[in-house]
Amino acid sequence: MARVREAVRQSLAELPRGTTVLVACSGGADSLALAAATAFEAPKLGLTAGAVVVDHNLQEGSTDIARKAAEQCHSLGLNPVQQVQVEVSGPGGPEAAARSARYGALTRAAEELGADVILLAHTRDDQAETVLLGLARGSGSRSLAGMAPISGPLRRPLLEVSRSTTVAACLASGLTPWHDPHNDDPAYTRVRVRHEVLPVLTEALGPGVIEALARTASLVRADADALDALAAELTATAVRRTSLDSGMEVQIEIGALESEHLALRSRVLRQAAIEAGCRPTDLSAGHIAAVDELITGWRGQRWIDLPQGLRAVRRAGAIVIGRGVTG
Repeated sequence: MARVREAVRQSLAELPRGTTVLVACSGGADSLALAAATAFEAPKLGLTAGAVVVDHNLQEGSTDIARKAAEQCHSLGLNPVQQVQVEVSGPGGPEAAARSARYGALTRAAEELGADVILLAHTRDDQAETVLLGLARGSGSRSLAGMAPISGPLRRPLLEVSRSTTVAACLASGLTPWHDPHNDDPAYTRVRVRHEVLPVLTEALGPGVIEALARTASLVRADADALDALAAELTATAVRRTSLDSGMEVQIEIGALESEHLALRSRVLRQAAIEAGCRPTDLSAGHIAAVDELITGWRGQRWIDLPQGLRAVRRAGAIVIGRGVTG
C-alpha cells in the first residue's frame, strides 16, 4: 500500500489546493487500491477526492457489484461517490464500445461534480499489454507509446506499479476486490495477451519483460510527442478544410509535404483522414502508405479507398480526402 500511495502522491503533488479529483472505480483490485491510496493522500494535499463507479450492465448482478464498489469507496472516506449505469453499444467491438461508454460517463460525472481530474487505475501490466497490442496492429510509434500518465483531465498514477502490488495492497488494507470474469474470457484479445502471450514471453525472455515493455512505451512516447508537435506545425500550414453537404473535405498541399520526412508526412496524412471522417481504429498503416504514394509514387492512380466510405485523390497540386471525391 505504501508503494501505491507513493505513486498517487507523485501524480497529485502539483495540483492546486482545492482541486477535486475522482477515482474511476470498478471494484477490482487495481481501482480499489487506487481509491484507498487517493483517500489517504488527497486530504494531505488539500484536495477533495471522490469516486465514480460505472456499471456497464453487461452481466447479471452488475448493479449489485457496482453498489458494493461504491460502498467501499464511501467507507474509505471518498466523497462524493457517484454510481452510473451506461449502455454499451456502437462500433469497434465490445471492448471499444465499453471503453467509449465508460469514458463518456466519467467525463459527464466530472462535469456534474466539478472535478478537474479523473484518476484511472491502469497498471504497468496494462501498459505492457497495450504495447503488445499496438505492436500486433503495426500501427506506428504512437500506438507503441501506450497510455500516457497524463492526458487532459485523465491521470494514471499506477503505470509504474505492478498488478500484483495492487492485489497485495487490497489484502493488506482489508479491502475485498471483485474479480471481473471478463478478465478471464479468451474471447477478448487483451485477455489472450494477458494469459497466453505474456506468460510465454516471460518464460522465454525472463521475468523483466513486462517492465521492459512499459519502459519502451515511455521512451517511444517522448519521441512520438516530439514528432507530433512538428507534424502539427506542418498541418497548420499545409492543410485546408471545407465543409460540404457530403461531409468534411480535407486538402493537403503536396508541395508542403513532398520534401518532408515520412515520419511527418504520415502523421499529417493520418490526421487529415481522421478529420475527413475516418475512425482512427479503422485507419491502418497500409491506408496511410497508399495515400503517401499519391505524393511520392504518383503514377496516375485514380483514388485510394479509405474507411467509412472516404476516398483520397491527387488533384490540382493537393491530396483531397472526402466522400465521393474524384481526380
